[in-house]
Amino acid sequence: MKTFKTRHQFYLPDDLSAKLDALTTSPGTSKTQILTDALSAWLDRKGAQELDQRFGPRLDRQNRTTERLERKVDALTEMLGLFIRHQLTLVAHQPPFDSDTARLGRTRYLSFMKLVEQRLMRADSGEAAALAKQEEQS
Repeated sequence: MKTFKTRHQFYLPDDLSAKLDALTTSPGTSKTQILTDALSAWLDRKGAQELDQRFGPRLDRQNRTTERLERKVDALTEMLGLFIRHQLTLVAHQPPFDSDTARLGRTRYLSFMKLVEQRLMRADSGEAAALAKQEEQS
């Protein structure tokens, strides 16, 4: 397939022209190829800047959201760790439970887990916002 090329005529400063001549001293290189590669690279970078301008704000917003979520997860993890440490040190010196206390604890734990499951299901089905509004009103 024949490639069509357009001839361009332009002027370069003497120092830049000398550098271009130095690059073309080795066999197999041409001024046209060097200038074509340089212009292509420059235009590609210009296109990358347009992509940054177009998608940059959106990506920045997503990064800020991710950072906020990471901070919240870190805080929750730290709070949970402190709570567990507190509970383990508080409960460490208590006498063993009898069967009635163990059964009551198991019942409370199961009801707690059922409540967590219900809230997670509501959040997954999109009712989290409605639940939050109901809690604010009460």
